[in-house]
Amino acid sequence: MSLKIVTRSGRKTLYIRGTVRGQSLFESTGTANPVQAEAFRAKREAELWTESVYGKRATVTFAHAVAAYMEAEPRTETTRTHLRRLLQHFGTTKLASIGQQDLDDAYKSILTKGAQASGATKLRAVLTPLRAVLEFAAIRGWCNKPAFQRPKVQQVRMQFLRPAEASALVESAALHIQPLLIFLIGTGARMSEALELDWKDVDLVGKRAVVWQKQDDERHIDLPPVVVRALEGIKGRTGRVFRPVRCKRPYGSQSSKQIGATYYDTGRTGGGQIKTAWATACRKASLPGHDRVWIPKGSVKAKTKFVPDITPHCLRHTFATWHYCLHRDLLRLKDDGGWRTITMVTRYAKKMPDVYRDEIKQWLGL
Repeated sequence: MSLKIVTRSGRKTLYIRGTVRGQSLFESTGTANPVQAEAFRAKREAELWTESVYGKRATVTFAHAVAAYMEAEPRTETTRTHLRRLLQHFGTTKLASIGQQDLDDAYKSILTKGAQASGATKLRAVLTPLRAVLEFAAIRGWCNKPAFQRPKVQQVRMQFLRPAEASALVESAALHIQPLLIFLIGTGARMSEALELDWKDVDLVGKRAVVWQKQDDERHIDLPPVVVRALEGIKGRTGRVFRPVRCKRPYGSQSSKQIGATYYDTGRTGGGQIKTAWATACRKASLPGHDRVWIPKGSVKAKTKFVPDITPHCLRHTFATWHYCLHRDLLRLKDDGGWRTITMVTRYAKKMPDVYRDEIKQWLGL
């Protein structure tokens, strides 16, 4: 018995009902248009025949696998963003047909720089989420385990600050940014963890704070004296610990500063919340960088902007480098910094000579 188009009482939407090779089906076509419903019926009947002869892996689509992957357990906003882009590209492509050439085409279609994108970008935004979905599907017998060529990732130079440079950076920063920079250096927190920190998770008496890692894991961090002093100087002990200061300039009046409730939420898919303040502090602290010169669209006058060589994430590198210099303990560094593997931690070993140990202790107030 083949599939037939049927109606339901009180419903405009058309349905298909029937049996194909022993498999019964009653399913909505999602349309009231007879022509479109017939096209849907023919497609589903062909899929059921193919599945009955060659197995389910011959018919499962990427869209189906993504839906199942998303329903299996909560996914981060970053993962959902990457999957939306992959879903837009692959759509109803059969899982079994996705190979290396399809991956190469995805790079070109999804990434801003296409095939010329860096290996790290290809890995993060395309290959890793694609492989996660295909491995999820392979476990369920929907396709073979994926095998792709891994893009070459250029080793990024790990940059960190010496105590004198850290002091210059903090002193050169805007007053409302200084406690944030001290917190990042003293705890090794990621920028997202710091900006999402709430006062209810800070214990100044016990010198402890709780942050949430990007994997939604709870992490307890000890606060060195310099961080405790910096936090004690912040007014207001409700809501987010670190807040932006925005300049408001009503028409015909002088500018005034207002404290915002929270920094812009990127869903942990990007950064840049303190980009301008960071660049200004680095320039005033005489940290390395270069001037970017360009002519804005619609203008004839060139603009110049200082671009520092280091990013706020380098403060996490600074914490790790100082930590190892003080304690020479990779396992402790792994736990205190919230790294998943010891391999990541070994990158920070033997980066700073012992001669800086006393200077680091003095900076942290130990």
